[in-house]
Amino acid sequence: MPKLTVNVDGGARGNPGPAAIGVVVRDADGTVVESVGEAIGRATNNVAEYRALLRGIELAAAHGASELELVGDSELVVRQVEGRYKVKNAAMKELHAEAKAALAGFEKWSIRHVKRAENADADRLVNEALDA
Repeated sequence: MPKLTVNVDGGARGNPGPAAIGVVVRDADGTVVESVGEAIGRATNNVAEYRALLRGIELAAAHGASELELVGDSELVVRQVEGRYKVKNAAMKELHAEAKAALAGFEKWSIRHVKRAENADADRLVNEALDA
């Protein structure tokens, strides 16, 4: 599978609080190949966003993608992965390094920021996992 688009979202109720991730993997035609919504225990919002990103990268690799487009509604995480924002928090530095290392396995990758409304599927999976 050459190119996959992966929408990712993470959220916490309370910061930190009960947290969950949502990931939607789509092929070049926009068909959903896999979707995951799962609770990840107690975390901050930003840690949940990174955990969703990592899970999305992992799923894309498992589906054999050589090219990956990541889409997320966390401006902070997207800009940090792009290298436009510095990563100051120690826990975030570790997750950021993990994400960058995982992305190195792809021939080509990109990441873009969208408004929450444009990330509705991943957002819904987060809320369903938190409500479960």
